[in-house]
Amino acid sequence: MSWVSWLVSVLSLAGIALAAIKWLRVAQREHYLAGSIVFMRRVWIAARPVNILEAVMLAGALVGHALAPDSLWPLLGCVGMVIFPVGLGHRGRTSPLNWTARLRRTAIVGAFVLGLATALLGRMSTLVLGGGWPGALSMAAVVSWYAIPDLVLWVAAPIERRLSQKFVVRATGTLRRVAPVVVGITGSYGKTSTKWYVRDLVAGTRRVVASPASFNNRLGLARAINETLTDDAEVFVAEMGAYQPGEIADTCSWIPPGIAVLTAIGPVHLQRFKSEERIIEAKSEIFERAGVAIINVDHPALADLAGSLGDRKVWRCGTSGKATDVRVRQDGDLLTIVVHDRALGDPIPAGPFPANLACAVAVALELGVPPGAVSDRARRLAPTEHRQATGRSQAGFEIIDDTFNSNPAGAARALEVLMSAVEPPGRRAVVTPGMVELGPQQHDANRRFAAAAAEVVDHLVIVGRANRRALLHGARGGSAEVTLVDQREEAVAWVREHLGAGDAVLYENDLPDHYP
Repeated sequence: MSWVSWLVSVLSLAGIALAAIKWLRVAQREHYLAGSIVFMRRVWIAARPVNILEAVMLAGALVGHALAPDSLWPLLGCVGMVIFPVGLGHRGRTSPLNWTARLRRTAIVGAFVLGLATALLGRMSTLVLGGGWPGALSMAAVVSWYAIPDLVLWVAAPIERRLSQKFVVRATGTLRRVAPVVVGITGSYGKTSTKWYVRDLVAGTRRVVASPASFNNRLGLARAINETLTDDAEVFVAEMGAYQPGEIADTCSWIPPGIAVLTAIGPVHLQRFKSEERIIEAKSEIFERAGVAIINVDHPALADLAGSLGDRKVWRCGTSGKATDVRVRQDGDLLTIVVHDRALGDPIPAGPFPANLACAVAVALELGVPPGAVSDRARRLAPTEHRQATGRSQAGFEIIDDTFNSNPAGAARALEVLMSAVEPPGRRAVVTPGMVELGPQQHDANRRFAAAAAEVVDHLVIVGRANRRALLHGARGGSAEVTLVDQREEAVAWVREHLGAGDAVLYENDLPDHYP
């Protein structure tokens, strides 16, 4: 066996370790979902076609190894896995790798599966092609790597579920002991805003605890209960997210909501659910154990759902005429809350999302908050952080922060907020990387948003490459000046350099740096 084979083996292992760090970070950002690595590879190839060279280099390595088993050919595939995708960093700027216990376990499982696959493929390579076993193992390791990441996430998922069960058991016991009224809130979007509205409308009448931040999955909610649910809590407001069918049903099996809220349905996470019908089915799991259902019926499918919930008490809420129980009507800069065809107090200043506010008002009234208190507290609702929150820069231009939004309805409303924020000759700018996780609708949704923006704003700053093609396509027919930047920091610098007093900027969505 030559020294070349040994050198290639060492270098191959080093390359795999470097590549593993990169993709472990992606797995962590994508909630360790099996299939997320393949999906993100496709995203990077679509955004930067040069990344297809990784597959070309792997194919070249395989052919070269078949012709000369004890050679440097495995390094060609190894180099490809280290340098591609171009632009995906190992350390991360906005989302650095965090070596949690789960990530360490995932890495250990990955090393084990990779070793097993390498041994099997290496043995086959030795028998078929001959040559020394170090060279065969090197090539086998490189080939195995490309199939390993998502397989590891699939293998690790039941292990992680079993290990985390103790936290769920503890949270279940705490819920039973404290026995609060559980308000479960789900939806494609609007969950977080509605959660904070409910908390603020109910607080002062009943002691209420809401799940913090976006702790909306199994472990996040268990942590929220274990760390924040106090013994005197009378109401627990739980935001419930879902990446696949059955997830909300599982959550509700140990956090059964007495009041269940469905805020909206849209194409968010469509690449996982495949259709809006499946999204509705998954989200409606929240009603299975609930005695009271509160639904935003502005969407026709949700209006139909409201009529199919049997003998549950149903509140039909929203902004349309279908909202027969609670309707929030916007008239210019004012919102009027209408409950059963009667105005609830005087109009309040616009600011809260109307449909989300309607659902929150229904929850508050269901929990016994006096109508007068609901009206008074609605007037003082604080903006939800990073969701169309407004502010002013030191240079005097208006800032609309909608960086936590990634859905077409919210983006369209944010554009309306921008239009009302400043009058000509003040300039308007939109900074956006576009919207993601919209499945087959993603290109068209971003194209339509860019087209709408380019007609009414002066500047459109496109960040990154994930949706660059769609955004450029949409902006083509408008009058906005288009600027391309690779990172959000460059966009912020552009805004500070070009905008001043009397201008306004909308930051529409933000993507972590594992997106191109």
